[in-house]
Amino acid sequence: MALKNINPTKTQAWEKLTNHFNENKNINIKDLCKDKNRTADFSLELGDLSVDFSKNRITKETIALLVELAKEVDLKDAIEKQYAGAVINVTEGREVLHTALRSNSEEPILIEGKNIKPQIQTALRKIRSFSNKVISGKWKGYSGKSITDIVNIGIGGSDLGPDMVVESLQYYKNQLTTHFVSNVDGDHVSEVIKKLNPETTLFVIVSKTFTTQETITNAETLKNWFLKSATIFDIPKHFVAVSTNLEAVDNFGIDKAIHVHFRPAQVVVLAKSVSKETRNNKNKQNDKNCTSWSQVSAVVLQEVVRAIFNVKVLRLQLRTNNN
Repeated sequence: MALKNINPTKTQAWEKLTNHFNENKNINIKDLCKDKNRTADFSLELGDLSVDFSKNRITKETIALLVELAKEVDLKDAIEKQYAGAVINVTEGREVLHTALRSNSEEPILIEGKNIKPQIQTALRKIRSFSNKVISGKWKGYSGKSITDIVNIGIGGSDLGPDMVVESLQYYKNQLTTHFVSNVDGDHVSEVIKKLNPETTLFVIVSKTFTTQETITNAETLKNWFLKSATIFDIPKHFVAVSTNLEAVDNFGIDKAIHVHFRPAQVVVLAKSVSKETRNNKNKQNDKNCTSWSQVSAVVLQEVVRAIFNVKVLRLQLRTNNN
């Protein structure tokens, strides 16, 4: 069921907001802050998260008009449809399950009559298991040494999202050092390589289709550098992929062993052994089991953050799922 897709700029509320803006655009925020109740009126708290938006040029009328706009475009209906697993992605004809992947509630989410929560939890446990191996040092490189450096190879959201989190949470950094390669310019890769030891580096190639030119070019460059010290048989210990293209991942030399499956998505996270059941599930995959990349990266990103940082008290009640 598609969303109503009402153009907000054609609504009466939008016209009112435009007039409201013109009437108040010259108001001094200092004057607004003379109201002793302003902070209480224009802030909210949710668990450990506190949001203070009182230092903006807004009034109670602004909030009322924004709410009126939300009602006129039926935002509530859109939210309910997304949470319920309705098919609102009309381009790909599928659900938009960001909320399901991040939810930590026990409330089931039914897709085609089946609760997808157990499947999501299984996939998250597999991702966490892999993360724990890297963090603890149990995951060894070809020389038997533990991983010390992680190189994220991606572009766009596959680069900027993880990079932003790593930068903002430096205070919580553990023993792992992270690097990001996104620029196809060879100088970028060369500068990163100077900081790496092939024996203790794990490369994470992030590409939904595994065909993104910049990403694959950088991945090949780093693989060739790696092979100057190691062999092709050592690639599975040092290269992992986050992708839906299992065949291309296999052709690159990455072991497809841990196939972390989301419905309707899949994530390839390397490992070295795989159960018969996992192989059977993998062979049953089809286009319907794919998803928009943002859904997959959201889940992978939270585990990448956990793998890089010892974050213990940063829940902020944002409905991220660390179970």
